[in-house]
Amino acid sequence: MKRRTVDFFGRDAELSEMESLWGKRVASLVTCRGRRRIGKSTLVEEFARRSGARFIKLEGLRPNRGMTERDQLAFFAAKLSAQTGCDKTPPSDWYSAFVRLDRELGDRGRKVVLLDEISWMAQFSRTFPEILKNAWDDLFKKHANLVLVLCGSVSSWIRDEIIENGAFVGRRSLDIVVGELPPSECLKFWGSRSSRMDPREIVDVLSVTGGVPRYLEEVRPSLSALENIKRLCFTPKGVLREDFDDMFNDVITEQPRFSSLVLRTFVDGAKTASEVANALGITKGGDVTSAIGNLVEAGFLAEAGQLNPETGRELREKRFRIRDNYVRFYLKCIEPHKRIIDDGAFEVASLDELDGYDSIMGLAFENLVVNNYRMLLPHLHLDGVIITSAGPYMRRGTKGVRGRRGCQVDLLLQTRRTICVVEVKRMREISREIIAEVDRKVRAIKRPEGVSVRTALVYDGHLAPVAKADGYFDAIVPFSRLLGLN
Repeated sequence: MKRRTVDFFGRDAELSEMESLWGKRVASLVTCRGRRRIGKSTLVEEFARRSGARFIKLEGLRPNRGMTERDQLAFFAAKLSAQTGCDKTPPSDWYSAFVRLDRELGDRGRKVVLLDEISWMAQFSRTFPEILKNAWDDLFKKHANLVLVLCGSVSSWIRDEIIENGAFVGRRSLDIVVGELPPSECLKFWGSRSSRMDPREIVDVLSVTGGVPRYLEEVRPSLSALENIKRLCFTPKGVLREDFDDMFNDVITEQPRFSSLVLRTFVDGAKTASEVANALGITKGGDVTSAIGNLVEAGFLAEAGQLNPETGRELREKRFRIRDNYVRFYLKCIEPHKRIIDDGAFEVASLDELDGYDSIMGLAFENLVVNNYRMLLPHLHLDGVIITSAGPYMRRGTKGVRGRRGCQVDLLLQTRRTICVVEVKRMREISREIIAEVDRKVRAIKRPEGVSVRTALVYDGHLAPVAKADGYFDAIVPFSRLLGLN
């Protein structure tokens, strides 16, 4: 397959992992998962290009009413024929389709075959995984220098039907979960203009898009952050106005309506499964737990910390938060104004005019930092240290004579001997009051014996010199430093 030349940024670790597969003397079976628009297919194509390998991409058709298995088989045959010149007559079944693919691979040279959106390909066949397993054993694994990649946005399908399917035990060589690009890599989408941009503009765009390559491609560096956000989010055909529904319906295939209700309960903060059930007015059960699991697998939600800092033990009930910055922004800012946007009547001189916009962007900035906490570790002198828990921390207050005040930490990093309380702030002016605010949180956490507490501030804005000079914080990190701008 002839490959077009496109800008490609980051993914060095993933490419290195895949490159190591060429050192084997047998074929490799790889699973590749991640949210839509994250660049899974582009990653595999780039791997093939850098390896000088022949690349064949076959993909499932997006489900539509009236579609049948014959449609999927016909599309498979047509795509294979276009890339190899083979017969494009639809095969009668999936094993026959894989036999045809096998014949086209040949015995010489490196080959990368991508079966993309594989859950769509398999939607009408309950036996598809077992047929694929047999095709691997009988056909594909016998090709030296072949990497077969099973890829898709419905990560739960790959998890259930491939990764946790006993039929594939001992057959997979690698499982790649493609995440968002770190902020420093996102800057490359702006090219040389990034050095001339105010960090606040970059922060605001990334707080909406996250590190999703497809969204970053739509950002016009010649426009301001305000103009880009208005164009992408608040116009009738804006990319980010329209993408949520398509993405959610494609990725969440089990109980999408119920899962959508579950997701929306997290808009105002992290929750446990019990709190989600209470918010929905239902009894906690398997449906809530299953929906949360699928939303985590899809990349929409993430655990909000794993350990109780006061005991060092696992939390009695896990808390979850919205992980995806775009999803958070869509539910908070775009969805409530959909009717006005679609009427073409959404006009504001500044997005600050939206109710609570500054607060929403502050929380989005926190989310961006939490998602990229590993970039912070060298600045906190924690690189090379095992992090036992990382995420926001919240403890509700208790009533009574011996009641305790509640405590909410933007980012709590825990190691075996250290707790690091990280305050994340996006404000035009950050005064010395930030010290008292963080100190109250530190004092509210009753840490175990032998555990030290350190403090850190990650900020975007102007920090008062007196706050810098006070010496309270063990580390002060402007977000621009994480962007590589200073």
